[in-house]
Amino acid sequence: MITASDFRKGITIEWEDGVWNIVDFQHVKPGKGAAFVRTKIKNIMTGAVIERTFNPTDKMPRAIIESKEMQYLYNDGDLYYFMDPETFEQMPLNLSQVEDAIKFVKENTNVSIRFFKGAAFSVEAPNFVDLEITDTEPGFKGDTASTTYKPATTETGFTLMVPLFINIGDVIKIDTRTGEYLSRA
Repeated sequence: MITASDFRKGITIEWEDGVWNIVDFQHVKPGKGAAFVRTKIKNIMTGAVIERTFNPTDKMPRAIIESKEMQYLYNDGDLYYFMDPETFEQMPLNLSQVEDAIKFVKENTNVSIRFFKGAAFSVEAPNFVDLEITDTEPGFKGDTASTTYKPATTETGFTLMVPLFINIGDVIKIDTRTGEYLSRA
C-alpha cells in the first residue's frame, strides 16, 4: 500500500477499478484547512488523463507493471501476433492494444509489451526505427540544402514529412516517440 503523501512521478497505482500512472503531483498546505495532494493521473489502459486531489493519508495499492521483450510476427485481420523469444509462445493482440506502435514496427522486430496482472495492455516500439520509403514525390537536384518538407509513406503505411531529397527506396531513421524524420539510415 502507498499513501498519497508518497506520490512521485511515474508511480503506478490501482484506484477506482483502474490502473493509473502519476503524471504530475503537488503537495499543497493551505493556510487554513487540511493539507492535500493535487495530482494529474493517466489511466494506462484507456489513456484518459484526469486531475484529482487526495488526502495525504489516503491509501491505495501500488500497481506492478511488467514489461517483456517480444517479437512481432504478423498480422491476421484484426489480430497482431507476437512471440516470446524464450518460450516461442505466440500471443495475439487486437488493434486497440497495438495501434500506437504498430505503424513503426515491421515483421520480426522486437518490441516491449507491458502487462498488468498477466494481461497485455500496450505495445511500445523501439525509440528509433529504420523504415524504407515506398511512396513520395520525386526529389529534385539542388534541393539538398532546403528545409522544405514533403509527405512520404513508409513500408509499414506510416506517413510523415521528409526533406525534399528523400526518394522512394531510401531507408530513413524515425523517432517513434514523435513520429518525426531524423536522418537517412
